[in-house]
Amino acid sequence: METQGNTSCFSEQNLNRLLVSMKDRVIPEGSHLFWEGDFSDKLYYIKRGRIKLTKSTDEGKELILYMYQAGDMVGQADPFFSTKHSFSAEVLEESEVGVIEHKDLEILICQHCDFAIDFMKWMGIHHRITQTKFRDLMMYGKPGALSSTLIRLGNTYGEILSDNSILINKKITHTDLSNMIGATRESVNRMLSDLRKKEVVEYVSGMIVIKNLGALQEICHCELCPNEICRI
Repeated sequence: METQGNTSCFSEQNLNRLLVSMKDRVIPEGSHLFWEGDFSDKLYYIKRGRIKLTKSTDEGKELILYMYQAGDMVGQADPFFSTKHSFSAEVLEESEVGVIEHKDLEILICQHCDFAIDFMKWMGIHHRITQTKFRDLMMYGKPGALSSTLIRLGNTYGEILSDNSILINKKITHTDLSNMIGATRESVNRMLSDLRKKEVVEYVSGMIVIKNLGALQEICHCELCPNEICRI
């Protein structure tokens, strides 16, 4: 049930054009691809591993914006302006990434109109994910934000079990969840406890299992976005 990477909008030919233009790097766990405020002049294609994008508040609290995995492309979605990164990219496990310089990307776009169209599709997906996340975080309170986040985790890492429940096949801590929705850890504990009492979710070997997807969808007023948009 895991989602395809956010580069699934590229044709095989255009993805190969991207791959040829990349320089491969192996990034150790715990390091950063870039920091908030760094100059943005590259995109990164994840060949293996996981990377999270975070934003820091003035109080030092971390908000997790995205969780990326193999097949995803990471970086500012407006590569034709001299901008600085508005978030940091932390490597969650040793990762192999392909580094794409903006100047090489511009050459591909100028030389191949079909590549330019696919790249515009990628930018559109990136913006739609951002818009739907802000909708979920702002419109239906913390219970709605948590329910939406659990649905997105299920779409991204989900494994369907024999009883049609969905195992989120990654260990996600309550601190991670609180950072994803901008809530305190204590409030996440309370909301999850309430969902467990209602038999909406449960825990198996430290991992979350969604028992009643429909109940989560009701809480967050789910608009049934496609999986490439409804992802963490």
